[in-house]
Amino acid sequence: MNPIDFFTDLFNPELAFLPKALAVAVISSIVCGVVGTHVVLRGMAFIGDAVSHAVFPGLAIAFVISGNLVLGGVFAGVATAVLVAVFSQNRRLNESSIIGVFFVAAFALGVVIISQAPGYAGSLEQFLFGSITGIPISDLYVAGITGLVVLVAMFLLHKEFVTISLDRESARALGVPVFWLDLVLYVLVTLAVVISVQTIGNILVLALLVTPAATARMLTDRLGVMMLLSPAIGGVGAFVGLYLSWSWDIPTGGTIVLVLTAAFLLAWFLAPRQGLLAKAIRRARRSPATTPLPPSPGPSPRAAPAVRETDDDPDPVNAGALS
Repeated sequence: MNPIDFFTDLFNPELAFLPKALAVAVISSIVCGVVGTHVVLRGMAFIGDAVSHAVFPGLAIAFVISGNLVLGGVFAGVATAVLVAVFSQNRRLNESSIIGVFFVAAFALGVVIISQAPGYAGSLEQFLFGSITGIPISDLYVAGITGLVVLVAMFLLHKEFVTISLDRESARALGVPVFWLDLVLYVLVTLAVVISVQTIGNILVLALLVTPAATARMLTDRLGVMMLLSPAIGGVGAFVGLYLSWSWDIPTGGTIVLVLTAAFLLAWFLAPRQGLLAKAIRRARRSPATTPLPPSPGPSPRAAPAVRETDDDPDPVNAGALS
């Protein structure tokens, strides 16, 4: 299918699910791209993966009671994030251990809940791998509003998040409320994950958080530029992935992830400053092009004539002293 046919299908009234799928995919990618910038800078990839597991019981409960999936996931993810932030204050265990306990337990709870619903196998597959073509219009509105709230919060707290990312202890010494800001960031990551689960599923959602931001990190050293590049890469990747999946009749979530991974690999090899090719060129330029030849033998320089001291030319200091 060529791009013109794809755009024609987008405006086809009989394919009303396709523009909704594109809108949710782009919204999710943009929001995850912005939030993912801080996830990558702070090394929080494990937290992003854990949050995607934590929202699962909320999604399962919402599915069983025929409620809104986005709201159910938000409730479960935020509750788990609060528990992690509180328990992490005990320095006896590090944050990663607390996350591993609570988020995996939340995912297990979701599996138990969803197993009680009729059509268990199909529902579980929908949650794990996404179902972008079956998104109701109400979920589209919820995703749009939630995404806007996340972006506004990231803009208002940008300076504080950057301060904590650079040096947590110095930020705490300066009076920055590190605990509350960590909690807010966990909640924002949760919101970004929840609106993305329907796009690519519970398992692959980490790719939307990490891959665009990691790609942007390879292309620039400036945080502001990175926060613009990351959502742009995510949005373009979502569009291209949806186009390819619609053209070749392959899963949408997996296609979007593969497109974003291809972009990361291109940046890894071809980035102007940090790419593998650019580094190889710089190393080649620094190394000498040819081995220098040894100096050719020539006439030995003649020694300078020695100055002979005589009594006719006494040392001036001694001469003054003797006069």
